[in-house]
Amino acid sequence: MPRIPSRLIPVLIVLAGALFYFPFLGRVHLFDWDEINFAESAREMIVTGNYTRVQINFQPFWEKPPLFFWLQVLAMKAFGINEFAARFPNAVIGIVTLLVLYSIGKKIVDERFGLLWALAYFGSLTPHLYFKSGIIDPTFNLFIFLSVWLMAGAVSAYGTPKATRLAAFSGLFVGLAVLTKGPVGGLLLGLTFLVYWGIQRFRPILSFLNGLLFFGCGLAVASVWFGLELIKNGFWFFEEFFRYQIRLFSTPDAGHQQPFYYHFVVVLLGCFPMSLLAIRGFFADTAGARSDSQSERAVRAVSFRRWMIILFWVVMILFSIVKTKIVHYSSMAWFPVSYLAATVLYGYLNGYLKWNRWLTIGIGIIGGVLAVLIAALPLIGMHTADLIPYIKDRFAAANLTAPVEWQGWEWAIGTVYGLLILGLLWLRQKRPVGSMVTLFLSTPVLLWFVLPAIVPKIERYTQGAVIDFYEAKQGQDIYIEPIGYKSYAHLFYFRKPPPTNPKSYSEEWLINGPVDKPAFFVTRNINLDQYKYNPNLEIISEDNGFVFLRRKPAFK
Repeated sequence: MPRIPSRLIPVLIVLAGALFYFPFLGRVHLFDWDEINFAESAREMIVTGNYTRVQINFQPFWEKPPLFFWLQVLAMKAFGINEFAARFPNAVIGIVTLLVLYSIGKKIVDERFGLLWALAYFGSLTPHLYFKSGIIDPTFNLFIFLSVWLMAGAVSAYGTPKATRLAAFSGLFVGLAVLTKGPVGGLLLGLTFLVYWGIQRFRPILSFLNGLLFFGCGLAVASVWFGLELIKNGFWFFEEFFRYQIRLFSTPDAGHQQPFYYHFVVVLLGCFPMSLLAIRGFFADTAGARSDSQSERAVRAVSFRRWMIILFWVVMILFSIVKTKIVHYSSMAWFPVSYLAATVLYGYLNGYLKWNRWLTIGIGIIGGVLAVLIAALPLIGMHTADLIPYIKDRFAAANLTAPVEWQGWEWAIGTVYGLLILGLLWLRQKRPVGSMVTLFLSTPVLLWFVLPAIVPKIERYTQGAVIDFYEAKQGQDIYIEPIGYKSYAHLFYFRKPPPTNPKSYSEEWLINGPVDKPAFFVTRNINLDQYKYNPNLEIISEDNGFVFLRRKPAFK
């Protein structure tokens, strides 16, 4: 890799992160469910002035603690209540994450390894994309990773004053993780620690006092919110909160029940290209073993590699057991995957490791499939009328009738990406460093074009009509609700005010009761049969699979 002055590397990382993470954050509407759900909770904090209680639809929201919503609130205070503000915190977290990986990699091995680690994370598909999203996990994952890194350091420094400091900071970041996403923050570190301890045959690796300090710091940070809620509202809130956490682990959420191997496929395909390199990283510690075999640094690198492998398996097995399976549930595994990929890159570029032809095949296949899909999306969009007769799902078929204007060149984005992948594989032997660096830069460049040119058009098919409807109703004194399916879009894009009539939470009352102002409803064409014969409801329009109904007030 080209020699870059050390003092400039953090600056370049910040500039690269700013160039790729911030543009187009507000180019497309928030997506149902999670992005809109979380942004709506932040909006309702601002509307109500209650920053301690997490709400959705102005009712207690049991699923998540408030830290990420606080970050979104700060962004909304600065930039307004919009998509850019909702996604802004993760873009900042993305830059911080790259700096953290570079810094830790530099300490564990050397500066080159730190750069490769940051590059692997920056240049892989879903890890890069999620820093441009408005979901909780990128922030949560950073806190968990830092707690694992610090705990690994505390264990390595067992019996020294340094271990005390590291254990305290590990507890601090676990507390922040718990404040971000709940008890799973402590669970991931706890299970990783227990497995590592078991591999060490349960010999002492952390002093009792340091363990107490870890728990004390974690509890103190988490109590910033949990303790306040306990004092204000008693145990009922916690009963509901923990009951939801248990239900999430033990029962499948609607539409999110997947096979056991689901997350392994998600990581393999979603973390392209680092996932393919990481597979080989499970079998060879090319970075730690070659950094300096006699140094304390090498010992620390070998130990940390073990922590990373354990963390990977803890995440993958735990969330494969969990009944509800969503892509980002296993996203904590992206950190160990990126580490293992960096070890392979480091060994290959330093001549310690020979290239495996299976890597060439894997990169060619997955990269080629990704290129074909991205090239095909615009072509499908430009020929939807020809496809609709073959689609059996009436709602999906109607979605494709949305008036979306394609420019006609968008297919070239995926085509150029595919040709670039093939070219890099061909040049790999002649220019190993340049080809690998370009491979990991090509995905961010791909997304930089895809997000403004293709994603907004895809969003028009999936939810454009319904969000237009909600935005057109902003400021009107009406009720507005989706019926027959679950959505949060009406809350955020209608800018729903706090309800003044508690009966309005009842769908039965809104449809059949004595409503006191006009009520509007949105359903899907496949759900319409259960509503279209109701004499209280009038169909006012149908647009791209969504059906819009109105009910006039009972006494007006």
